[in-house]
Amino acid sequence: MKTLRETPIGSTVTVVKLHGEGAVRRRIMDMGITKGVEVYVRKVAPLGDPVEVNVRGYELSIRKADAAMIEVE
Repeated sequence: MKTLRETPIGSTVTVVKLHGEGAVRRRIMDMGITKGVEVYVRKVAPLGDPVEVNVRGYELSIRKADAAMIEVE
């Protein structure tokens, strides 16, 4: 299982599954990260948190903990 947190900078991946439950999962889905969407990892902060990605035509910064819940291929 590869997560968005482990994806190298400059890679485009497809979301396979969202882990997590309740409000956390709902918040991730509200940001536009759903099954089947393509995500481009733009950059990572010097200490690794947050991760900046492009999804559905806009830039989004997400925490490492949230990125670890997003399974990609």
